[in-house]
Amino acid sequence: MVQVSIVYDCDVLVIGGGIVGLSTAYAITRAAPGTRVMVLEKELGPARHQTGRNSGVIHSGIYYRPGSLKARFAVRGATEMVKFCAEYGIDHAVTGKLIVATDKAELPRLHALVQRGRENGIPVRELGAAQIGEYEPEVRGLAAIQVATTGICDFVAVARRLGESSGAEIHYGARVVRIDRRPELGVAVRTADGRVVRARVLVNCAGLHCDEIALLSGDDPGMRIVPFRGEYYTLARPELVHGLVYPVPDPAFPFLGVHLTRGIDESVHIGPNAVPALAREGYGWGTVRPRELAATLAWPGSWRIARRHWRYGGGELLRSVSKAAFTDAVRRLLPAVTPDDLIPAAAGVRAQAVLRDGTLVDDFLIQETPRTVHVLNAPSPAATASLPIGREVARRALTALSNA
Repeated sequence: MVQVSIVYDCDVLVIGGGIVGLSTAYAITRAAPGTRVMVLEKELGPARHQTGRNSGVIHSGIYYRPGSLKARFAVRGATEMVKFCAEYGIDHAVTGKLIVATDKAELPRLHALVQRGRENGIPVRELGAAQIGEYEPEVRGLAAIQVATTGICDFVAVARRLGESSGAEIHYGARVVRIDRRPELGVAVRTADGRVVRARVLVNCAGLHCDEIALLSGDDPGMRIVPFRGEYYTLARPELVHGLVYPVPDPAFPFLGVHLTRGIDESVHIGPNAVPALAREGYGWGTVRPRELAATLAWPGSWRIARRHWRYGGGELLRSVSKAAFTDAVRRLLPAVTPDDLIPAAAGVRAQAVLRDGTLVDDFLIQETPRTVHVLNAPSPAATASLPIGREVARRALTALSNA
C-alpha cells in the first residue's frame, strides 16, 4: 500500500472573518500555541456584515433562558468584552439600559425579565413611572427595569484586534466555492480565484452563509439561514436620549424590537425592525438575489414562519415601508419624536437559523462532524458573547485536531 503524504497549509482553517471567526482563531492560538490557523474571508476586510451592522450594544444577558448558551456566554462575554476593550484601548462604555413597559399587558413580561435577570446573575433595579425620568427625562412608560451591566463598544475594532492578535494567517477577498472533506485525510477548500487550501480541520463561521458552507462540506445541518433585515434611523435630536432604552420584547419572537441606542460616537440609533431580506446580504428592498431568494422560499420552515407569525410580520413590514408607522412605534417610548427627527441609516441583516418545521432556533447552535465544526446560529448577542463562543469553538476544533 502506498502511503499518502499530504502537505497541509494549516492545521485549522476558519471560514469567516466576522467577530466569531476571528475570536475562534484568537482562542485557538492561545489555547494551543504553535497551531497553524488560517482564516478565509470573502470580503476585503473584517466584520463587514453582522458584526459591523448592529447597534454596538454589549448585552447583559437578561433576555436569555437560564442555562442556555446565550445566557451563559452573554453574561460572561459582557464582562470579558469590557476588559478586552480596556486592555486594547478600544472605545467602549458601560452605560446601563432601561427596559420600559408602555402598556399594562407588558407588565407581567417585565416582571418575568426581572426574575430571569436574577437567575442569570444580573443586577436589576425596578423603577416606577416617575423614576424613569431620573435616567431618561423624555422617555415615558408605566414601569421599567434598569440593567447596569449593559454597555456599548466598537465591535469592528474588536474584530480587527482579535485578528491582529491571533497570529493567524488571514486572507481577505477569498470566497470559498468548493470543499472536499475526507475524514481520513482532511479538508481541501477551493476559493473563487482558484487557490486550494488544505487543512486538517475546518471551522465554519460563515454567518449569513454558514448553511451553504455546511452543505458544500457534505453536511446537511438540518436548518437554513433565513435572512431578516433590520432597518435603522439616526435621531436628528440626540439630546432626547441619554443612554439605551428598550421595549419589553415579545417572548414568541427572538427580536428585541425598536430600541434607542446612544453609541460610542454620541449619535443615537433607532431600530431595528425585522423584515424578510430578499438576499443574504439584502440591505435594502432593491437588493434581490434570485438564487438565494429561491432557496429561502424552497425551505419549508420559511412558509411555516410566515403562517405562524403573519400578524407580527405584517406590522414589521408596515414600519419598513411607512416612516409614519415607524415613528408611531418609537413614540411609544419617546413621545417627543417626529418623522423629521428620523434620518435613514445603514441597515443590517440577521442570520436567523430556521428548522424545517418553522422553529426559529433560539440558542447558539454549534455542530460537529468529522474534521469539521459548524457555527450555525450566532446572531445577537453573538458579538457580546464572541470571546466565550470563540473558546468553545476552539475547544471543539482542537479536539477534532487531536483525533485527526
